[in-house]
Amino acid sequence: MANKNRLSKINEIIKQELSHLIRFDLKDPRISELVSVLKVDTTGDLRYAKVFMSIYDSKEKQNQVIDILSKASGYLRKNVGQKLKTHYTPQLLFVLDDSIEYGVHIDEVLRKIKKDEKTTEKVSENDSE
Repeated sequence: MANKNRLSKINEIIKQELSHLIRFDLKDPRISELVSVLKVDTTGDLRYAKVFMSIYDSKEKQNQVIDILSKASGYLRKNVGQKLKTHYTPQLLFVLDDSIEYGVHIDEVLRKIKKDEKTTEKVSENDSE
């Protein structure tokens, strides 16, 4: 249990530090303002950290930003390592998190179903008259 708490603290430190570094230290103009670190999952041995990113832009631009971050991972890892008080600094693996987009899609589908149900109810009311 203590190890789980330690790991969650490490994940939070990495998340906060990466958010700060991406926003203020990376000077690449291709990285837009609408980039955020949603979640970090670090392996138990602290060798790897999967960083889930949300990028509000086109698919092409999203992939481009992930590539930029992957190429800058050495710089980001070095700076994160200065904040962590651990023997190892995990290798950063950037992943595009599309859960927000998926949620919006599900919401649209549910709204369409609800609209279709209302239309069906109106048609059946008119048929019964």
